[in-house]
Amino acid sequence: MTTATDIETALRAVVDPELGADVVELGMVRGIDLDAGVATIRLALTIASCPLRAQIEGDVVRKVAALPDIETVEVRVTAMSPEERSALMGVARRKAREQAGDTMVSPSTRVIAVGSGKGGVGKSSLSVNLAVALAAAGHRVGLLDADIWGFSIPRMLGATGARLEAGPDRKIVPLEVGGVQMVSTGLLLDDEDRALMWRGLMLSKALEQFLRDVAWDPALDYLVLDLPPGTGDVQMALARLLPQAELVVVTTPQKAAQKVAMRVADMARRSYLPVVAVIENMSGFTTEEGRHYALFGEGGGRALADELGVPLLARVPLDPFVVEGGDGGHPVVAAHPEAPSARAILAAAARLQELIPPAAAETCTARVELLVQQLAKREGRAEG
Repeated sequence: MTTATDIETALRAVVDPELGADVVELGMVRGIDLDAGVATIRLALTIASCPLRAQIEGDVVRKVAALPDIETVEVRVTAMSPEERSALMGVARRKAREQAGDTMVSPSTRVIAVGSGKGGVGKSSLSVNLAVALAAAGHRVGLLDADIWGFSIPRMLGATGARLEAGPDRKIVPLEVGGVQMVSTGLLLDDEDRALMWRGLMLSKALEQFLRDVAWDPALDYLVLDLPPGTGDVQMALARLLPQAELVVVTTPQKAAQKVAMRVADMARRSYLPVVAVIENMSGFTTEEGRHYALFGEGGGRALADELGVPLLARVPLDPFVVEGGDGGHPVVAAHPEAPSARAILAAAARLQELIPPAAAETCTARVELLVQQLAKREGRAEG
């Protein structure tokens, strides 16, 4: 049974994207009540009208809802007093000093990990096209090919001949292709046919290097991670290195794929990595005459989404343009936006922006600092 302690542990993965510390450490969590599957979280924010309020509340709901036996999450928000805001800013500054340079990914960057239970379900194609779609919507987007053995992102973005280079600070500079910053082990090798014979520990270390030694743009709105299939070292390292990460599970319609994908969701729950949505790929084929063939069965994506209690973002049909675009380096959402597959992926990207909105351009820190200064002045006048 989930306890209040379990909920508090999950809340430690909810990071204030601007202050860079979790809501428990910052003293924002004022109470946790658990009754018959209903978790009520009392949360105190710096300012009631904080632009990041919706993001923090949404993160709390997703983290807690990922725990077993939790059916409903209610968040009750209040505003901090001036004295409490002053104490919070002190904690935030200390935390920033202690954790400076932990990763090069800004706490305000929303991290979308795309995972699957097994290979061959089109996870990489979806990762590329989601990243391109988010960039086309006006966001700053990064794409990390975390499928260390099975890298395919460079080819899908038309960058097979490119190589990563280091900047003056000796940090790796991401390759920018079509408005997307991209990093992959495929950009470190002279031959894309060369096999990487790395053991599990080296895989997690590679992910760590891509997060700590790559000069990711601090203004990134989204970082999309193409995970390797399964529930191995990379997935477990992700929850530790990027506590703000959230998982989109890819499955095909058939029941066997759905059951395998469920194992990824189970891994995510036990790692306090919230599953935010499901995408069903290879969802049948429609001929030019309008005849539809469910080549891989039907209903797997919907069943998985219902079982997990998350939205089914899209049912992406089989489409020759996806294969053509992947082999030729022309993602279907850019090359053929009117294709059925592109329309489904663009709809999924639009829904993702609603579920995981980017951090607001207007933030709370300046307001809080001003209030702290005003409090200090008032205290000084009172003492005088």
